[in-house]
Amino acid sequence: MLNNTNLMGRLIKDPELKTLDDGRQVANFTLAVNRPKYGEAEQKTDFPAIVAWRKTAEFVGKYFKKGMQVYVVGRIQTRSWDAGDGTKRYATDIIASEVGFAESKKKEGNGDNGEPPANYTNGAPPEPDDDDLPF
Repeated sequence: MLNNTNLMGRLIKDPELKTLDDGRQVANFTLAVNRPKYGEAEQKTDFPAIVAWRKTAEFVGKYFKKGMQVYVVGRIQTRSWDAGDGTKRYATDIIASEVGFAESKKKEGNGDNGEPPANYTNGAPPEPDDDDLPF
């Protein structure tokens, strides 16, 4: 069986980074992801909840900000619990295995001068420039 999802969208608010009692870090954030548009239909947007763990969570908490366009590779996971009123509740999250920037800054390296490309995700990317944010 295959459980894999690839998303690209904009963060609707700054991610929430938490450190758990056992020292693990977790980041929670929501993306605005446009659905494909067909014909004259109105554009529709989904807002999937994303969960990142450990080093990925640390990366997200340090570099991702509201309005940034990012990509997420991960898997879909559904969880359930019993609510206070006795009903069963469900939530579906995307558990991120890889995240990165989906748009680049004009001044960033392109890989030709020894600097990583703007969408490089395996190192410490530069701080985002507020001038490039859409809001």
